[in-house]
Amino acid sequence: MNNSGSQLPAPRTVSALQSLVHLLYSGLMVLLQPALRWKLRRRARSEPAYAQHVEQRFGHYGSAALQSGPVLWVHSVSLGETRAIGALIALLRTQWPGMRLLLTHGTATGLDAGADLLQAGDLQVWQPWDTPAVTRSFVQHFRPRLGLLVDTEIWPNLVRACAQASVPLCLVNARLSAHSLQRARRLHWLAEPAYQSLAGVWPQDEDQSMRFRALGVKPHAPTGNIKFDMEPELALWSQGQAARQAQLRPVLMLAVSREGEEQMWLDAMRHAQASGLGMDRVQCLIVPRHPQRFDTVADLLQSAGLSVARRSVDGAPFSAADVWLGDTLGEMAFYYGLADVALLGGSFAPLGGQNLIEAAACRCPVVMGPHTFNFAQAAEMAQEAGAALLRPDMASAMQAALQLLEDKAALEAASSAAWAFAQTHRGAALRLSRALDVLWRHG
Repeated sequence: MNNSGSQLPAPRTVSALQSLVHLLYSGLMVLLQPALRWKLRRRARSEPAYAQHVEQRFGHYGSAALQSGPVLWVHSVSLGETRAIGALIALLRTQWPGMRLLLTHGTATGLDAGADLLQAGDLQVWQPWDTPAVTRSFVQHFRPRLGLLVDTEIWPNLVRACAQASVPLCLVNARLSAHSLQRARRLHWLAEPAYQSLAGVWPQDEDQSMRFRALGVKPHAPTGNIKFDMEPELALWSQGQAARQAQLRPVLMLAVSREGEEQMWLDAMRHAQASGLGMDRVQCLIVPRHPQRFDTVADLLQSAGLSVARRSVDGAPFSAADVWLGDTLGEMAFYYGLADVALLGGSFAPLGGQNLIEAAACRCPVVMGPHTFNFAQAAEMAQEAGAALLRPDMASAMQAALQLLEDKAALEAASSAAWAFAQTHRGAALRLSRALDVLWRHG
């Protein structure tokens, strides 16, 4: 890879051992196809989208086709990546008139969010399962001029199928945590050829660049994080703000929580109540990350003796209850508008944290747990800007949040700092659109 981005990587010499490892991996992926079908049927019980167009995952597209025109393929696996890529896609549409967009996703939430990015002539399909036959079918069917993988999604057979078809495949908004680097090194016979076969890697920051270089990749200059270019949906944010202003108590949210964190929250709440920290003076809101867990979380809270009001049932403003449950998709702007402070999910269990940039763009300061390795630099910058606090566990995070809610001046300062932090780091989408132009025009 060179810095101009105008050339595909030179063909790589693959050792016999690498070829053997790749063959074994491909065989395993073939053998796992029945397990994938079983998993999709199970997921479809709570999310029906997983039962739709299942054969697309195995390379069968029927009459699904794009209208004539050069195809930009973007793979954004889930909700966060799909929402983040919207600003870049809008710029590329202006930059490349006549471009047709092909979106692929691995999750139902990504598929749902991606529908908002489509225009006439565009198409959405499921991510192809990573076997040689399936990925080859995908590339031959849609024949993209350029492919973009968002954030972290590297699949060895998909990369190989694009290289064999001379389709430039790039990793944009790229991130590689220290944990992921360790895993890639353990699987280096498989991971390194895949990363090194990409036509371009545009990392978010210099820390990511260093990790990619450790895998033998020559990344381009960091572009920043495109999540800063996301615009919160103004109508939803305004609705949340209005609901908050109608409340007599400040709202403390556990945002995008993951499995196990609601129990941590319950334990921390009981500790705060026993310590006289003023839990009775706040309204609690929990928004789980995954929709299949909404009912489970509601049951957990009710079994703890708490009354629960659900957004999907009670609307907004919520009815009186000990805990409000945000059990709808695509409404984080509403929830962050409603909340005065958010405890950041994914950071209290060892899961790497969630995106705090959306909270900042909605003027909602956050308190994080110790596990932020997936968003390490953003977490560090948010702390330095006064938009976030870091605490070692849920109990101390809740205490810090309650103290912030008691100090109106400090809360207002943190809210202003959050918004300023979000605005200061915008521009990654524009930098990426300019960098990708050379590859597109030479395609």
